[in-house]
Amino acid sequence: MIINIAMYIYKPFNTHQCTSAFMTVSPEEKRSFTQEFFFFLKTFGIIGLAIAFVIGQAASALVNAFVKDIIDPFIGLFLPAGSLAALTVKVPNLAGTTSEFRYGDLISSIINFLVIALVVFVAYKQLSRYNIVEDKTKGEKK
Repeated sequence: MIINIAMYIYKPFNTHQCTSAFMTVSPEEKRSFTQEFFFFLKTFGIIGLAIAFVIGQAASALVNAFVKDIIDPFIGLFLPAGSLAALTVKVPNLAGTTSEFRYGDLISSIINFLVIALVVFVAYKQLSRYNIVEDKTKGEKK
């Protein structure tokens, strides 16, 4: 999910220009390893992608905390078990012991996914509104 957020936030510039600029370096022009490394970082926008990844990670942690600390207890008010984490089914297995299926955790994870997807969608719509990212839902402009 974080990669998807990073893909929506990160908008690379024209890669054809990057390739041609990279290829036009004459063979007699020698660069040190660090110069080549920094040229690579600037040319291919690695820093922007890393920043988008960190922001996506932070947003995911924020949504996880929101679902765990706000939504799950609110839903638990209406459940006889008291919380989503307490929703389980115990099934006897062949060895005579019981296996516990915690479907409440699954429901919590589904809610978490839906909230993250909604946040990514709203962020994408806002970024495309200001032409920060390319809106793939619209046809090509001629």
